[in-house]
Amino acid sequence: MLLISDIDFKDIYVTDEASSVQENRYKNAVWKFKECFNGKEPSSIFSAPGRTEVGGNHTDHQHGEVLAASINKDAIAVTALREDNTVNIFAEGFGNTVIGIDDLSLREDEKGTTPALIRGVLAGLKKAGFTLGGFDAYITSDVLIGAGLSSSAAFETLIGTIVSGMFNNMNIDPVEIAKTGQYAENVYFGKPCGLMDQMACSVGNLVHIDFADPERPVVDKVGFDFSATGYVLCITDTKGSHADLTDEYAAVPLEMKKIAELLGHDVLRPVSFEDIMDNISMLRDKAGDRAVLRAIHFVNETRRAGDEAKALKDNDLEGFLKLVKQSGDSSFKYLQNVYTNKDVTTQNVSIALSVSDTVLGPDEASRVHGGGFAGTIQAFVKKENASRYQEYMDRIFGKGSCEILAIRKYGGIRVI
Repeated sequence: MLLISDIDFKDIYVTDEASSVQENRYKNAVWKFKECFNGKEPSSIFSAPGRTEVGGNHTDHQHGEVLAASINKDAIAVTALREDNTVNIFAEGFGNTVIGIDDLSLREDEKGTTPALIRGVLAGLKKAGFTLGGFDAYITSDVLIGAGLSSSAAFETLIGTIVSGMFNNMNIDPVEIAKTGQYAENVYFGKPCGLMDQMACSVGNLVHIDFADPERPVVDKVGFDFSATGYVLCITDTKGSHADLTDEYAAVPLEMKKIAELLGHDVLRPVSFEDIMDNISMLRDKAGDRAVLRAIHFVNETRRAGDEAKALKDNDLEGFLKLVKQSGDSSFKYLQNVYTNKDVTTQNVSIALSVSDTVLGPDEASRVHGGGFAGTIQAFVKKENASRYQEYMDRIFGKGSCEILAIRKYGGIRVI
């Protein structure tokens, strides 16, 4: 019998507020497992967190550097072994999926579905030589879909962590689990994502990733305890519509690549600021000013992600927050992914950033989060100011729009 009351929830979920709801959440998940699987007793519980991008806005697709972190919102799985080669998963909100591990071949008709992600992770781990087996699982998640916290990467990491814990003595390296999650999403699900989301979810805490060689990214875990700083992480969903924005998102890498190609490269990573300046007249003429601005953003932002990681390693929180502000300014002015020129009368993210600049103190910071245009903003806020800040954001975008989060030190783990 799983002893839920013995779990140290504060160690995992960081804050008193987040920890206080977990015992009931876990007990309810165990009850749901028994309901789904005919009263069967579960044997283990696993957890995989969502993630937040901290630095490196729109740099990974140009083989740049990023800084990301796991958060104290997660997907949890209550599990038990099966005696056959069947994986039977009930994911809350997505229904039941049954997969035989003897046939993990790609199925075109599954693309874009939850079964595709599950099958892809299992196939990737099998291909890498790890042991698989049958299991039942009930999965529930409080990583909100569409809030820029990477719910799909948390789900993929969770499946990989289950396999690691139940059949491989928790010996599958978190980086391997992250790569498998990307493989599942790229090949089986059909979404051409990078590796940042999966890496942050799987490795945990803060992680600095250099994508100079995307096949062999350099992953450096940053051992910084944010819970001891007196700051919290606030993520605000500005509730802007993502409809008709596909071309806006696509234009960012396309324009960056255009500058790179004019300078003889496939991506911007080898390009320096001096390379741009030495050829700026030609680049403006052939690619346009916005493309040049976006290239300058990349050159500075990819360096800045590394500087942010160094500042945290040096326990220089003041320097780190200054860099976060610089990142936000660069995204707004040069990357220009805060609002769409198609509709300048609607600027949800701009409003959120403007109010943040007014409400937050000089030792706090906010920036656009993720892809931009209509999504979320991120703010590092002092604990004593967090409720006030949340109140302002919720007044603009609706109650529950602003979540007060914390960076957790664990990636994918077996809880019990």
